[in-house]
Amino acid sequence: MSKAGALDLASGLGGKIEKEEVQSAVQEYEKYHGYFGGKEESRKANYADMVNKYYDLSTSFYEYGWGESFHFAPRWKGESLQDSIKRHEHFLALQLGLKPGMKVLDVGCGIGGPLREIARFSLTSITGLNNNEYQISRGTVLNRIAGVDKTCDFVKADFMKMGFPDNAFDAVYAIEATCHAPNAVGCYKEIYRVLKPGQCFAAYEWCMTDSFDPNNQDHQKIKAEIELGNGLPDVRSTGQCLDALQKAGFEVLWEKDLATISPVTWYLPLDASHFSFSSFRLTTLGRFVTRNMVKFLEYIGVAPKGSERVSSFLEKAAEGLVHGGKKEIFTPLYFFLVRKPHAQEVS
Repeated sequence: MSKAGALDLASGLGGKIEKEEVQSAVQEYEKYHGYFGGKEESRKANYADMVNKYYDLSTSFYEYGWGESFHFAPRWKGESLQDSIKRHEHFLALQLGLKPGMKVLDVGCGIGGPLREIARFSLTSITGLNNNEYQISRGTVLNRIAGVDKTCDFVKADFMKMGFPDNAFDAVYAIEATCHAPNAVGCYKEIYRVLKPGQCFAAYEWCMTDSFDPNNQDHQKIKAEIELGNGLPDVRSTGQCLDALQKAGFEVLWEKDLATISPVTWYLPLDASHFSFSSFRLTTLGRFVTRNMVKFLEYIGVAPKGSERVSSFLEKAAEGLVHGGKKEIFTPLYFFLVRKPHAQEVS
């Protein structure tokens, strides 16, 4: 980790949380999760607070390790992680049939990495919906640097109750974001409402696969690690997501767990047995270096107290993701393309 990189990481730790309150925010966040005895009902009831704390605490780590796009991707042999991430975003745009002039909504946009890439790829205007103030402020700066600030913007809102009028968008997408919703049907219904009739919604969802056994303690431990390390109230199954889409009123055009057809495993960057110079910060050694640098920066007062604990639960997430991927009980690559029917089709 370079000195400049370390200081950039440290400066963003805690997001909009006051530096002296970061440690207590970490403790409050941890208490929500099953790994520390928390209950699913509490996570769902307090999802907005839990997810906001999570992204205030973790965004700086994500940007440092992953870049501007916080998601996984199917990957071809010989393809770099960053190239696979861009291709994954382009694939989404192509599936939606995005064309110049279309008004598009990115649900749960993070700091806007995919938004900027898709906007430049498709020449569309994209609004990023996010309930986290720190990520919006960071994304606004990056939009200006990328030169898309005239066509792309951010709106601070909860995707369970968006403030947009009915039938406002020509297309909607979500990339590993609606997994944060406490209720899938409610979230998908709200997306259905703001989408124009006859138009499409596409997403990549985090899901437990059909191989997940809720009675298997090891499987439950892995699921709890993923929820803790990624700010999730509950990881739903692919079947539950599909059922929720249909209950919301969508017509399913096609769906597929893209992890099953990826030549390179999606979790490879996090796998302890893998080493890569190009994605060094994600490797086991890279995470070890980061954790100890954060520990040092916290010790000398550059990083707020509690920063090392954030690094620790993100490490736990990495372990859970790799174990879940190897056992094929979890996927971050469940893709679906669905359509909102015209009124006459519904009746």
